[in-house]
Amino acid sequence: MLHQVQSQHFQALLGKTGMLRLPDGSELPIHIDSLEETPRSRMPNNERMPFSVEFNSLKPTEFVDGLCSLELPELGQVENIFVSRVPAMGRDPGLGYFYIAFN
Repeated sequence: MLHQVQSQHFQALLGKTGMLRLPDGSELPIHIDSLEETPRSRMPNNERMPFSVEFNSLKPTEFVDGLCSLELPELGQVENIFVSRVPAMGRDPGLGYFYIAFN
């Protein structure tokens, strides 16, 4: 199902909150912050435009990275999305900041 994920699925979630299901089965409330398409990263013969999504947790978390699942419009629950933590860099250090890349 990951191959079906397009940037427009996240476009509808920008500025909204949702739940990220972590590898241990727990859920983390999140806020979707930004979406960026990266056309220069597009592979030949690949229909999907590469893009990335950044979001933050709404509560403190020790989660760093791993395969998670997320509810997306039109697709439902999408599993095996690799989520990576990024440094807070001047933002609230009590929250987690995350990044997903779709190539």
